[in-house]
Amino acid sequence: MRFAPELRLFVEAGRRGGWSSVTTDGASTLGHVVESLGVPLTEVGRLVVNGRDTPVSHVPGPGEAVRVCAVTRPQRVPGAPLRFLLDVHLGTLARRLRLLGVDAAYENADIGDAALATLSATERRVLLSRDRGLLRRRELWAGAYVYSDQPDEQLRDVLGRFAPPLVPWSRCTACNGPLAAADKSEVLERLAGGTRRTYEVFARCTVCGQVYWRGAHHSRLSGIVEDALREFGGPGDAVRGGDGVVAAERVPAGPRDDDGSEGARSEPPRASDSRATGKSK
Repeated sequence: MRFAPELRLFVEAGRRGGWSSVTTDGASTLGHVVESLGVPLTEVGRLVVNGRDTPVSHVPGPGEAVRVCAVTRPQRVPGAPLRFLLDVHLGTLARRLRLLGVDAAYENADIGDAALATLSATERRVLLSRDRGLLRRRELWAGAYVYSDQPDEQLRDVLGRFAPPLVPWSRCTACNGPLAAADKSEVLERLAGGTRRTYEVFARCTVCGQVYWRGAHHSRLSGIVEDALREFGGPGDAVRGGDGVVAAERVPAGPRDDDGSEGARSEPPRASDSRATGKSK
C-alpha cells in the first residue's frame, strides 16, 4: 500500500516513504483497512487497486497493490447546499467563515462525537474537525480534516478545498444568521453615546438581533475579506457595500443564555458562539 504525500501525516513513520506491506484478515473492506492505518476516509479521494479505481467496499486480496490518493481540490460535495459544522475547537475559524458569508454552524460546547456526527447527517453539513476519530464516525454525512492549528491557515485550507461562494459581511459572526440593513432609529437605544454620534449605517442579525456597524477595526476585518477574495473569490463573489450590511463592531442583542457577548468587538467576536437555530442562545 502506498499513501499520497498529503496523507502521510496520518500514518506511522514506517509507511511514509513509499510502498509498505499490510497484513489483512481477509474479511475487512479496503476502507476499513485504510482507516485502521490512521487515515480518515474523508481525506481519501480515490483508492486505486492494481491500476483501477476501486470502491471502499472492496475486500483486498493477497498481492494487490493499493494506492491511496488524496482528495482533489476543489472538492465538490453533492447532495445538499455547501454548509459546514465546526467542532468546539474551531471557533475562530467559524467566525471567519461567517465573516465571509459562509454558512458555518458551530457548537460552543462539547456535545460529544456521536452527537456531532449525527447533527452533520441530520442537517447535511460538512463537519470540520482536527479530531481524526470524530471524522471516522459512521454516522457522519461528510467531513474534512483541518490540517493547521493556525486560524489564517485553517481558513485558507477550507476555502481552497471547498471553494464556497463568498458573500462578505452578510452573516452574523455570533450566531451565523443573515444580516439585514437597519435604520439607525431602530437600534438607537442600543448604542453608546460615541457610536450614536459617529456612525450612521447599521445592520442587524435577523436571528439573534446583534447590531453591527463599520467601526474602528473595520480595516483589519476588511484585510481578512480582501485577502480571501483575492485568493479564493469567484466571478460572482464581491464585498457588499451599498446595502449597508457591515460587520466590524457589534452590540449584543440582550440577555443570552450562554453566549457571553460583551458589546462592541473588533475581530469576528471571540465570545462563545451559538448556532443559528431561529432563536438566540
